[in-house]
Amino acid sequence: MAATTAYAAATTVLIPRLSSQPTRCSALPLLPPRLSSSTSSSFPLKQVSESRKPLLLRIKATSSEETSTSVDANELFTDLKEKWDAVENKSTVLLYGGGAIVAVWLSSILVGAINSVPLLPKVMELVGLGYTGWFVYRYLLFKSSRKELATDIESLKKKIAGTE
Repeated sequence: MAATTAYAAATTVLIPRLSSQPTRCSALPLLPPRLSSSTSSSFPLKQVSESRKPLLLRIKATSSEETSTSVDANELFTDLKEKWDAVENKSTVLLYGGGAIVAVWLSSILVGAINSVPLLPKVMELVGLGYTGWFVYRYLLFKSSRKELATDIESLKKKIAGTE
């Protein structure tokens, strides 16, 4: 008898809430209605939530020391110090590094100036799209041209490394 009254109370509370929701056309399922704290005085909230919600699996992600890819800061600094000590011409490395920073700074100024001119950014986008289309057609669409691109890249790597 007590189970029947709890079921009747649960249906009395839930039926008006379900019918008051507007109808929607959606592929997603509807969420269960919210239960307010004022309705919990007549029957236990736990009983309604257990009957309406399916059981959910909870998965907690953990990491262990064996699978962690964190880098020790001291190890990083010692590796960098060893590599810096192995460099023969430090002034050239500093000059190239400073030049790269200045080049990035100047290019950002140039892109900002081009972006402020009306219609020019759209023209540059069209040029970029055109070049991308040409590159795909020339190098990526056919198998023979992909092999040609791979050999060109390998020869460029050898030139840069100084092994050619």
